[in-house]
Amino acid sequence: MDKLLIAGGQKLQGRVKVSGAKNAALALIAAAVLAEGETVLENVPRIADVEVLLHILDDLGAKVSWLEENTLALNIPAAVGIATPYNLAKRLRASNLLLGPLLSRRGEAQVPLPGGCNIGTRPMDLHLKGLQALGAAIELEHGYVKASGSPQGNRVYLDFPSVGATENIMMAATRAQGITVIENVAKEPEIVDLANFLNAMGAKVRGAGTDLIKIEGVPELHGTRYSVIPDRIEAGTMMLAAAITGGNVVIQNVINRHLQPIIAKLQETGAQVIEGEGELQVIGTAEIKPTDIKTLPYPGFPTDMQSQMMALLSLSQGTSVIVETVFENRLQLGEELKRMGANIKVEGQTAVVIGVEKLYGAEVKACDLRSGAALVLAGLAAEGETSINQVHLIDRGYEKLEEKLRSLGADMRRISVD
Repeated sequence: MDKLLIAGGQKLQGRVKVSGAKNAALALIAAAVLAEGETVLENVPRIADVEVLLHILDDLGAKVSWLEENTLALNIPAAVGIATPYNLAKRLRASNLLLGPLLSRRGEAQVPLPGGCNIGTRPMDLHLKGLQALGAAIELEHGYVKASGSPQGNRVYLDFPSVGATENIMMAATRAQGITVIENVAKEPEIVDLANFLNAMGAKVRGAGTDLIKIEGVPELHGTRYSVIPDRIEAGTMMLAAAITGGNVVIQNVINRHLQPIIAKLQETGAQVIEGEGELQVIGTAEIKPTDIKTLPYPGFPTDMQSQMMALLSLSQGTSVIVETVFENRLQLGEELKRMGANIKVEGQTAVVIGVEKLYGAEVKACDLRSGAALVLAGLAAEGETSINQVHLIDRGYEKLEEKLRSLGADMRRISVD
């Protein structure tokens, strides 16, 4: 097990390039199963979650190879496997995204109930409801989801705009007979990226990014070459790293419109955000202002940035209120920040953050991927040394995080512990 040691107090300065989007890459890798032959994905982040999903594809009979640092070749056989292994699926929530593609491609799929970060209850009910609406027979037994049948076009209404359910139903519907209409869908940029990728493979998907997606099924899809969108959550994390240290950082390889909810809240705290072509400059302020946050599906403020905002607001000159509406365990970060001197009171799904003059280095642990990133931000701003345990959780979603932050002047290093 590794830990990160951070000596705080350095203002971050310079330029940093954002990697490909974790959540988009995972969906695209799963979608590649829909077509026999080779698909090449560019701008894929070399992170732990991607590696786990690639091991799963390897187990299903696919041939996986990195052509360059971030370019991935996926060769999918005609008789790709239908059952994903439990020992790998338990490490990755996104393993459930293989359910729709395997069902559509092979007419049956067997996927263990997935694992991932402990950020709250994330049932697969909407995934299964959607697949059943397309005519799939679903069985739940011994911790596995078994789906079978030939998908047929139908109308599907989601009770909640779940990203994962939207993706699974989209992928299952691409080769279904007839037309599928999915209502109340997720509108995240990663959904639009998946739709664009599917269309590049020969699918007929319309409406991604709106409340309604319409898919006309096609007999088969083909391999393609495609580049993953930049990671808006990594970009947001870097933006807040500049703000919390009072630094001046240019974040490159971003799509500005994907970051508008983060930009708006960051500006409310007093930071300057200067938008350029494919990049953003963030200039921190010595006097961080309080603001209120309520997480919502896109285009609302993303739950994946709530933890990082909690770290920033811990140093504000006033009181902020954070309401988490998506994942009930996301506020557990408050206890770790309190070890560093933060004044945070959590009740239910609401956290009241009373800003303090400074944070102090302490021994803390990442509770999940995004809380780990938030503790890194807190450590960058804290007085003294911060030691962060369970760094493997951070590795799940950030490519070369220490290397990028060190290039901006951060004093941090990784050590191995027994």
